[in-house]
Amino acid sequence: MPLHSAITLHELSFEWPDGTLALDSLSGTFSAGRTGLVGENGAGKSTLLRLISGELTPSSGRIDVSGEVGTLPQNLTLRAEATIAELLGIGGTLAALRAIEAGDVAQHNFDTIGDDWDIESRAAEALAQIGFAGTSLDRRVAELSGGEAMLVAITGLHLRRTPITLLDEPTNNLDRQTRARLAGLVDEWPGTLIVVSHDRELLERMDHTAEISAGSLTSFGGPYSAWEAHREQESAAATQAARAAQQALKVEKRQRVEAETKLARRERNAAKTQRDGGIPKILAGNRASKAQASAGSLRGTLDDKVEAAQAAVDAADARVRIAKHINLVLPDPGVARGRRIAEFITGDRTIVVQGPERVALIGPNGSGKTTLLTQLLAGATPEPGRPHGRLVTDSVGFLPQRLDGLDETASAIANVRAVAPGSTDGTIRNQLARLLLRGDAADRPVRTLSGGERFRVSLARLLLADPPAQLLVLDEPTNNLDLASVEQLAEALDAYRGALLVVSHDFPFLQRIAVDTILELDGHGGMRQIRDWEDAGA
Repeated sequence: MPLHSAITLHELSFEWPDGTLALDSLSGTFSAGRTGLVGENGAGKSTLLRLISGELTPSSGRIDVSGEVGTLPQNLTLRAEATIAELLGIGGTLAALRAIEAGDVAQHNFDTIGDDWDIESRAAEALAQIGFAGTSLDRRVAELSGGEAMLVAITGLHLRRTPITLLDEPTNNLDRQTRARLAGLVDEWPGTLIVVSHDRELLERMDHTAEISAGSLTSFGGPYSAWEAHREQESAAATQAARAAQQALKVEKRQRVEAETKLARRERNAAKTQRDGGIPKILAGNRASKAQASAGSLRGTLDDKVEAAQAAVDAADARVRIAKHINLVLPDPGVARGRRIAEFITGDRTIVVQGPERVALIGPNGSGKTTLLTQLLAGATPEPGRPHGRLVTDSVGFLPQRLDGLDETASAIANVRAVAPGSTDGTIRNQLARLLLRGDAADRPVRTLSGGERFRVSLARLLLADPPAQLLVLDEPTNNLDLASVEQLAEALDAYRGALLVVSHDFPFLQRIAVDTILELDGHGGMRQIRDWEDAGA
């Protein structure tokens, strides 16, 4: 029985105002149920979700959807001025209710409310279920952690139960407990759900996996691990086919050379015979004409075979996936092993970050990780009874959770030049290419870049700053990155020889970058130093 198509794309294209083509003649379908949408950063995943939701209008082609669409934008945490009611998606309904309560009986208020007269009580119940009992709907997002904001927004989508829901990186900033709550929501999500994510555990809960690659959309019936195994089999087969095609091309080229050698020898022999007078000129001329025609036909046949073999090589090569790796060469920040970099004080204990040490700061959402980083970096007076930090170096680079420190109207090159004024544009472009930000992406305004590309610009500003920082502080660095890019980020950090302080819920990533020390906040004013990931309770 064929699956019902909830969304169908017909030759869909989208071009940004500056002429950059984001999607080109994309066709395909999304089936009912839960689909994980994957692909490299910049492939157009978030752009596609914005097109499906109606936030963007296609340049050409069309999208058919089977019902109303609810969406979670990738830049959710940038909207610090939004209220909880707006995050839940009930801001307009709540405003209409309050207007009617105040005596405004305009028809548009009733139209806005529809059948949702109990929306305020249902919202309060939903918030209580995720640990926000008694929270005002007028509370601002700026007062929430990134993970708390994300969870509230996703709860609102679940509350509204639209036929189609789009989630863009929903596990960003979520701790393990919150991710478990999200997993529970996903398992019983009503209608069609499309999720863009780099979270393997979440992708394993999907019914289908769809990938945008090389301008095409392909779908697979199964979760991420099954799709990955299928892709690896395809890649292995494609690599073998490419090798076979290359070998066939070599054979055809060799036969072409051998045939040309035989033809040249035959022509020399015929010419010698004619010079020696062995046969009449008329007969020799006829033989020469026939030989030339025969040689021309043979050359044409052999050329066709070589051309066909080359086309087979090109087609086979196009099916081979080439892994992209970061290979940066960074200046040494000069952090000696005995050099004190920072101190963390909890109770009567001081924990010292020393030399090129790599430290992970973990803990549940709301435990104060970002607050601690802010206090540490600003040198502010700590709250009584709370863990706090003190920098012993003034050479610090910071990558915030909200990537709002970029000049949105300037290019990636200009953003990096601002922190490395002594570097030429050519040098910066080369380093950005090593960070896999290539071509026109380096020249486009930052506002037109994908979340992953924006992250690469921020990372470049951090790693390429002149002079280099002795301590890098990263707050949830794997957000908005696809799975391949998470590995590439780790490769980039492999080249850094200073100290690292990383806040993250992504334990596999922290293990990949060889964290030396784990500091865990418990959310109740306590901090402990642990050495084994099995002891981490975040």
